[in-house]
Amino acid sequence: MSEKRVYTFGNGKAEGRADMRNLLGGKGANLAEMNLVGVPVPPGFTITTDVCTEYYEKGKDAVVALLKDDVERSMKLIEDTIGKKFGDPSNPLLVSVRSGARASMPGMMDTILNLGLNDEVVEGLAKKTDNPRRRGIFPWMSLHSPN
Repeated sequence: MSEKRVYTFGNGKAEGRADMRNLLGGKGANLAEMNLVGVPVPPGFTITTDVCTEYYEKGKDAVVALLKDDVERSMKLIEDTIGKKFGDPSNPLLVSVRSGARASMPGMMDTILNLGLNDEVVEGLAKKTDNPRRRGIFPWMSLHSPN
């Protein structure tokens, strides 16, 4: 298992490559390669497929501890690149989380879109866009939802 667990990409740079599919999964390897060839892909990071194995071997708490610093550093890199801050109601950074296995597995896992969106951020986006009709921004979200 590789000691490096998190690979970043963005602004035409990438720590991974297309030939690292077994380590980065299909999406991670392709996002890295697209950055390297100049496709304008938003910055992000990939957690290696080996981490899944570690999760089953060591458990959630141990893996979270192993990833914490790298994920925080990677999020900071995205924030600095985009000029937005995760959780900031006045200038929020929204991210999506996507699964990517070594081999294609359709329907394997749902995609989580707009991670970082909460009631305060929705209010901030309404102000930032000068659109108080929150449903016009995110029609699926209600400020009063229990989630």
